[in-house]
Amino acid sequence: MCVPPTGRLWAGLVVAATLIGNPAFAETNIRFSLDGKVEGPLAPFVVAVDKGYYKATGLNVTVEPGAGSLESITRVASGRFEMGFADVNALIKYRDANPEAPVDAVMMVYNQPPFAIIGRKSRGIAVPKDLEGKRLGAPALDPAFAQWPIFVKANRIDASKVKIENVGIPVRGPMLAAGQVDAVTGISFSTYVNLKERGVPADDVVMLLMADYGVDLYGSAIIVNQKFAEKNPDAVKAFLRAVIMGLNFTVKNPSGAIASVVARNDTAKVSTELERLNIALKDNILTPEVKKNGFGGVDLERFEKSIDQLGTAYDFKNKPKAAALFDPSFLPPLPERKIN
Repeated sequence: MCVPPTGRLWAGLVVAATLIGNPAFAETNIRFSLDGKVEGPLAPFVVAVDKGYYKATGLNVTVEPGAGSLESITRVASGRFEMGFADVNALIKYRDANPEAPVDAVMMVYNQPPFAIIGRKSRGIAVPKDLEGKRLGAPALDPAFAQWPIFVKANRIDASKVKIENVGIPVRGPMLAAGQVDAVTGISFSTYVNLKERGVPADDVVMLLMADYGVDLYGSAIIVNQKFAEKNPDAVKAFLRAVIMGLNFTVKNPSGAIASVVARNDTAKVSTELERLNIALKDNILTPEVKKNGFGGVDLERFEKSIDQLGTAYDFKNKPKAAALFDPSFLPPLPERKIN
């Protein structure tokens, strides 16, 4: 059910509507790459389609699923997609390996990353140190496992006492459910929910969100092709305004937002995607920093420190600076980014 726009959301729509007659916005096409399937946490991007927020600013936006952050980044860097959504830590590594790649982050959506260790109380897991002497299922290419060295250092875990088992992503949950491993690395709102759906009692599931245990990284951000942004700065600004409207709608009406998700994902269940979304809102999107400062921005000092921390798990060749990775110039003024 559509919720009538009020407050800042209504003001944003009024501003957007006045821009329709501006030739700079006419017929501006944007292909937007997601970093995965259309699931609950990605609701704001598709809500903005269904509620007409993109159209109201003269943008013709196509939102397409992806197969991970790296694919989203390479799509945008190549210019095949104008904008996308990707883990900013993957972007940092990509820019380190490809310093001239024309892709920047322009809006932080996950103020904290969803990287987690998911264990079971019945397997003796309650706090990070409990992983010593246990078996950890960790897919080699899992973005959460990529932060394992940071997590180990921050929590003074003796990594030599943890048996790492390289498992496939599809079998990670089933192995934990069957007790073949004691814990796994994963994305909080995916692995945690999937495990419960496999019949593991909720009170036996322990989610150690890395952000709560010393891993002070940012999460996923909206990225843009630099050449497109240089030629179409107003379109990028309009896109970010529309996403903020989508975020505000999603925060106020998570159940309504999920309708836009299940309409695009034949295998999605409303209850499952709503739970994923609510976890993402609580742990990744509506953090104290965002509640204080509004959507989208970064603290450059924190971002710089997070890049340094990333060096615990990754050997930089041309370590980029925070200011060279994140361009805040396309964000709306702070009052327009506050949570409505």
